[in-house]
Amino acid sequence: MEGFGVHTSMWTMNWDRAGAEKAIAGAVHYKMDFIEIALLNAPAVDAKHTRDLLEKHKLRAVCSLGLPEHAWASVRPDAAIEHLKIAIEKTAEMSAEALSGVIFGGIGERTGVPPTQGEYDNIAKVLDAAAKHARKCGIQLGVEAVNRYENHLINSAQQAVDMVERVGADNIFVHLDTYHMNIEEKGAANGILIARDHLKYIHLSESDRGTPGYGNIPWDVIYAALAAIGFKGGLAMESFINMPVEVAYGLAVWRPVARDMEEVMGKGLPFLRNKAEQYGLIPSCRILPIRLHQP
Repeated sequence: MEGFGVHTSMWTMNWDRAGAEKAIAGAVHYKMDFIEIALLNAPAVDAKHTRDLLEKHKLRAVCSLGLPEHAWASVRPDAAIEHLKIAIEKTAEMSAEALSGVIFGGIGERTGVPPTQGEYDNIAKVLDAAAKHARKCGIQLGVEAVNRYENHLINSAQQAVDMVERVGADNIFVHLDTYHMNIEEKGAANGILIARDHLKYIHLSESDRGTPGYGNIPWDVIYAALAAIGFKGGLAMESFINMPVEVAYGLAVWRPVARDMEEVMGKGLPFLRNKAEQYGLIPSCRILPIRLHQP
């Protein structure tokens, strides 16, 4: 999962043949190392079509998801295990490297009270079974800590570390996100330092989920912390431009967070890449000029 990637939300959240062709072509155009594929409907994905496209363009991939309500791990562990097994198998069939995200629950899952030990026990049961199945398929699993408004179960880096260490599998890792850390961590770098032994993937997302470099995220602090721990994992830019209604509801994305894809890719992507080069996280040959957006 090394290198610089982008979430498919930049182009589509519907991973059908047309969506795959559009997103992969876009990622190749911007010289990404990998693409993060949102598996909102894993059974419907044409895995061979995606694999052929990835191989053709020599592009790597990671998959991500949040569990649907009928398969929330905290209350329906058996359904969650089955859902994740299907997603893991589809991830492997596409020749992707990992399945990450809110694999422990739903985006928008909140009970209104603090998490219970029973909920965490169910999640650990699910992740243990999923990790074993993923190992058979040659897939890694990532646990993404998300903010309290999207899920009540794993919000901080420490909680993600605690769950990963409880499961104890060698193919499960911590996935952080600068947008969520900006809400939940006591200091921008603290989450990175706390998760350093398990951190393999990070979403680079602005404070409003719009164009990176044009919000409140302290990017120098983030990149300096990643450099300090010798981070070698995936750096994935995430900005929500194309949101279907059901996803927008869970993420509370009610208004446009950026003008369009060209603004994010023309300004935000070079900003993030240049910072990554500055802090020695990617080779200098990958930096891009920042493009001024024409109204």
